[in-house]
Amino acid sequence: MAAMIPPSFRGRGITSPASLVAFTGACELAGAAGLLVPRTRRLAGGCLLVFLAAVFPANAHAAAHPERFGAVAVPLGRRLAAQALLGVLTALAAFR
Repeated sequence: MAAMIPPSFRGRGITSPASLVAFTGACELAGAAGLLVPRTRRLAGGCLLVFLAAVFPANAHAAAHPERFGAVAVPLGRRLAAQALLGVLTALAAFR
């Protein structure tokens, strides 16, 4: 997953690709847990929607380089459709 981080987002230390992947994983877990708790559901849903937008550049980067990423490089149109579907499902779970 670290290889999917676009070059313009790569840094050192806390902005290294490995750190960014670990951070996004923690965000996903926290968001999922937050959706399960009625009191935090809306906040978690909003954060997950921002998260989906924030990770899209990495998915677009992988889609642009299928020779490098193989099966992970879902074509951009399908990836965008999947991200939109995840956004709708997240919004339904958070704001119902």
